[in-house]
Amino acid sequence: MPSRPRPLALSPSRANDYQQCPLKFRFRAIDRLEEPSTVAQVRGTLVHAVLEQMHQWPREERTFPRVVKRLKPTWAEMCEKDDSLRELVPEEEYMGFLVDCRELLRGYFFMENPQGFDAQECEKYVQTILPNGVPVRGFIDRIDVAPTGEVRVVDYKTGKKPPPRFSREARFQMLFYALVYWRLFRAVPTQLRLMYIKEVDSLFLTPSPTELEHFERDLADLWEKITADGKSGHFRPRTSKLCGWCHFQDLCPAHGGTPPPYPGWPGALGEKTA
Repeated sequence: MPSRPRPLALSPSRANDYQQCPLKFRFRAIDRLEEPSTVAQVRGTLVHAVLEQMHQWPREERTFPRVVKRLKPTWAEMCEKDDSLRELVPEEEYMGFLVDCRELLRGYFFMENPQGFDAQECEKYVQTILPNGVPVRGFIDRIDVAPTGEVRVVDYKTGKKPPPRFSREARFQMLFYALVYWRLFRAVPTQLRLMYIKEVDSLFLTPSPTELEHFERDLADLWEKITADGKSGHFRPRTSKLCGWCHFQDLCPAHGGTPPPYPGWPGALGEKTA
């Protein structure tokens, strides 16, 4: 008997997919088509994993040399779970890959001293249904809570920091997690910080309840469009310069392709089904 499709919920990445191209959203969220990993993606995954480990150590052990020593064993653990990673990063490119990861970690240590504070949680999975009925979920890289109660939500970025005119996606992600945190724990984060560790630069946001309420309404509008497309089965393609990086061009009508048969609306988190 086939497994039941996972109910849908909005995450920052899936929301961004729909805003870029509704058909791309369908392929990823509903069809759940496989996509090849990239070296940049697995590099980011490795660095995130090592930083998560570090924040579980005693403060005096959170040093750059010790963190760097965790790259090889953590990569080995990742490869045990997914052997295709060895093909993505072949032996002749392995040392260069590790050097790139080491430099990202160096950038992190330039930006903050992890011996000076304790993270409350790392890689925290959050899931809820907002008061307006929008189902949401995702992972928060790090949550810090000061002794005086202020909350900081932190996200690491291992790619380049976008110029201000292209920072909408970054702001969307941080406001998304601030809103979810607020609705789950009834506290508006004091600060949102996106750490671009490759460039040793940060984006800071200080959200207000009013700003988050406006953002919550925007999410409701977005979810209404997704739900309407999902129930009708019509997800239109939207062409842009980003099409050149899309793995689904062969299936896209805008590029002469034919999508697979629509599997149907899988339902949403919290949605009643017959």
